[in-house]
Amino acid sequence: MARNTSLYFRIVEGRNLPAKDVSGTSDPYCIVKVDNEVVARTATVWKNLNPFWGEEYTLHLPMGFHSLSFHVMDEDTIGHDDVIGKITLTKEVIGSQAKGLDSWLNLTRVDPNEEVQGEIRLSLVLLKHSEKISLRCQVIEARDLAPRDTSGTSDPFARVIFNNHSAETSIIKKTRFPHWLETLELELDPEELYDEAPITVEVWDWDMVGKNDFLGKVEIPSACLHKSPHLEGWFRLLPLGNNEVDAGGKLGALRLKVCLVEDRILPSVYYQPLIDLLVESVISPTDVEETSALTMLEEVTTVESRQDVAMTLVKIYLGQGLVVPFLDYFNTREVNHTADPNTLFRSNSLASKAMEQFMKAVGMLYLHEVLRPIINRIFEEKKYIELDPCKIDLNRLRRISFKGGMSEAEVRDSSVEMLQIYLSSIIESIVNSVDQCPPVMRLAFKQLHKRVEEQFTEPENEDVKYLAISGFFFLRFFAPAILTPKLFQLRDQHADTRTSRTLLLLAKALQSVGNLGLQLGHGKEQWMVPLHPIILHSVASVKDFLDKLIDIDHDTVSEVPQRAVFMPSVTVKEGYLQKYKTEGPQLLSRFAFKKRYFWLTSETLSYAKTSDWQVRSSISIQCVCAVERVDENAFQQQNVMQVITQDNDGQLHTIYIQCKNVNELNQWLSAIRKVSIYNERMLPSFHPGAHRSGKWTCCLQTDRNVTGCSRTHSAVTLGDWSDPLDPDVETQTIYKQLLQGKDKLRKKYLEISEADKKSSNKEKKIHLEGAQCNAKTKAAVSVPVRLLAVITDLEKAHNAFQRREKEDPNCVILNH
Repeated sequence: MARNTSLYFRIVEGRNLPAKDVSGTSDPYCIVKVDNEVVARTATVWKNLNPFWGEEYTLHLPMGFHSLSFHVMDEDTIGHDDVIGKITLTKEVIGSQAKGLDSWLNLTRVDPNEEVQGEIRLSLVLLKHSEKISLRCQVIEARDLAPRDTSGTSDPFARVIFNNHSAETSIIKKTRFPHWLETLELELDPEELYDEAPITVEVWDWDMVGKNDFLGKVEIPSACLHKSPHLEGWFRLLPLGNNEVDAGGKLGALRLKVCLVEDRILPSVYYQPLIDLLVESVISPTDVEETSALTMLEEVTTVESRQDVAMTLVKIYLGQGLVVPFLDYFNTREVNHTADPNTLFRSNSLASKAMEQFMKAVGMLYLHEVLRPIINRIFEEKKYIELDPCKIDLNRLRRISFKGGMSEAEVRDSSVEMLQIYLSSIIESIVNSVDQCPPVMRLAFKQLHKRVEEQFTEPENEDVKYLAISGFFFLRFFAPAILTPKLFQLRDQHADTRTSRTLLLLAKALQSVGNLGLQLGHGKEQWMVPLHPIILHSVASVKDFLDKLIDIDHDTVSEVPQRAVFMPSVTVKEGYLQKYKTEGPQLLSRFAFKKRYFWLTSETLSYAKTSDWQVRSSISIQCVCAVERVDENAFQQQNVMQVITQDNDGQLHTIYIQCKNVNELNQWLSAIRKVSIYNERMLPSFHPGAHRSGKWTCCLQTDRNVTGCSRTHSAVTLGDWSDPLDPDVETQTIYKQLLQGKDKLRKKYLEISEADKKSSNKEKKIHLEGAQCNAKTKAAVSVPVRLLAVITDLEKAHNAFQRREKEDPNCVILNH
């Protein structure tokens, strides 16, 4: 049995933040941490005390995370950024909200005594002799301590306290990973033996000048030593005490949406019956109108869960190599149930959501290839573009332009010209991308085209088969990506106000192109009329493109089961990074990193001097045994990660890579972790420093081959379209949805079954002999009965594992 933990959060907006700049405003951004590890940084909203971010993330986390914190900072171009405040949510608080947390929360002050991290390894023994009683505490080591000095390290020592007795270890200089291996012994009076006071171990950073800094503490109830005279293990360091005060809202507030999903994942054999029923729905449907596992799932899927269920189903059928039959099954039902072609796929049905999520799962790299050049150009040029006369701001235009004042007509003419140039580039890039489009996407569109053509045969519905495809392709895929490039990973930051307006106008125009110009002139936005000619001119080329897109044979598309969404030959991520030059003598840090262009596929991580350089150096993904971030003090550089590989001789090799910001660092970490997730030789621990000048910068050990000093965090990944396929996790999600609707399904379908049982013997005989109408009834009932039995069996299995876990605390629960 395994555990799977997913944490979703959305940083919506802030309000009433304090002014940190002399201008009377602030430049706020948020840093998000999980157990003190930075996992995300929002964009900076300049000169705003009520910022809107609207950024959302999904994290796949290790089992042992404890807290999620949001630090609001004020960005300064000179000097250090100012801390405005923070919000910390424990795992227990988040998990207590069944539907998740969605509210305004006041910021609290950041207290250094609360900003602790790391663990300490202790061994405690209670010694009882006739002549004396003593508490022996061996302080072995600590790891991942908070840095308190400007060097990015600390000078830690530990103190053991029980009642009025205390003892201290020696001080280990300049490290966050101290090794003490010291035994401290406290002699106790007999009456203290059963004192209820806890045994406290505190860790401090020694300072030559001023008071020492608190690094964390562990409190162990003395009763634990009476039950087990010898305790040993790693203990999490806790803050001094919960002194957080919300300051009455004086520091402002954040609106957050946070949801924690924790699942116990059963062994694969338990999910196979449900997988079989789902597969059966699409590989042998005698009639798509008959009851199947998929139709029953659709009945119990809520509006809130529809998108997640759709993506999960897409991943299940991708893994089974049956995603095209699956989409064809749902699309056929949707087409057959639609009388008016103008309403086809206009609702957010499971069929519509499944097509949307399918395009994201298999087509994101294709979308990046088509749109990234033109999106980058729009961001770089930052043109002032506006068509709506009510929104043209001539004063603002004068402030951003060195040219003389422009009239409103000149602004509109200039805007039309630029929009035509941008829109032409987008359409040209799309219609010339037939060969770049993933074959499985083309095949799904071909099947959709066929079903629509068969259903709507009237001459007046000639364009419906094109609209069905373009509705998904343009309106639900390309247009949203143009409108919000960051959400589709086309850009690292949200667009500024000016660029955002340009993108909105282009997205509107592209939607009109996707509608084949049929809606032009019917809307309220008559100021879009100057773009109508180019939109209408594009319709013919779009139809031609769609005809070519679906011109593909089934035999040319291989739908073999895949463990990852992307194919081996496809570049998952690429871009310029800084690579540490490890060969030769040690160089000055500013020369140690060399700019290189990196490519990542599911098979290799390769790099060269430039993107068009013919000679590449490559690292096999199968050899990767760890990918982790590196402490700043290792190279006196931020945003550095390491990729550790193992050769055939068992030797470890490390490559250090620097990213330009923390978001890029997390994206690369996540991408490499995903492609190496099934590697068998992953390391249980690693060094967050570097071996320089004959010692590790983290733990100060001299042996280059010594075992790592910190736990690996390789289970933390950013959830997105490139998540590896995992049939057990995905089937568990579907089971949970069915379990919530079990009573509804039981009431509807088992009542039919009971009615059949009470029918007369003559009716039963006719039914069993296969009269046509009753045969259909039997088939309709048999699938629900089987599905409900599968749900019940899975529920029993989960309950059995939970009982076993409660009865046996040492029951092994693995991270999935």
